[in-house]
Amino acid sequence: MARPIPLRTDFNADTLRCLSRNASDSKQTRRLLSLALIYDGFHVLKASRHANVSVQSIRDWVLRFNAKGPDGLIDRKSTGTPPRLDAAQKMALARVIEDGPTPYLDGVARWRLCDLIHWLYVKYRGTASDSTLSRILHDMGYRKLSPRPRHHAQDLEAGETFKKTSQAEWQKCKTSDL
Repeated sequence: MARPIPLRTDFNADTLRCLSRNASDSKQTRRLLSLALIYDGFHVLKASRHANVSVQSIRDWVLRFNAKGPDGLIDRKSTGTPPRLDAAQKMALARVIEDGPTPYLDGVARWRLCDLIHWLYVKYRGTASDSTLSRILHDMGYRKLSPRPRHHAQDLEAGETFKKTSQAEWQKCKTSDL
């Protein structure tokens, strides 16, 4: 049978009950009251039933309490998932976006999210979804503005001759014509 983990000696049951009355966090209050039962000499199983948790949770609370005191029983904000790209990868991604694609090498005329995801996978073996990469690019200061690609040898004056215009009878009538 496993040996129980002793509680700190600088606290007692009355001190924990007093701390629980003044605590603003309800979960911390429940944990302090459960540990007060253990200080009173009750079995860990009774304390776990009182808190409606498993014996393993009580053990975890005892370890946290012994390490950090009553403040160790407060839930802290989760750190979340680690970022998909580190600083060096973000700099490389920014450089690739600023340079633009090389059509004969990259096979695209302009970068799309799916192309950048593929580039990230080939270069760093990193995976990211469209929405994740879009959020990363937005945080880096990029916007979803994509002009229509033009051929490098396009003649702008020749384009004006082929521009479509509507016929005169299809144009809106002016109020002065009425």
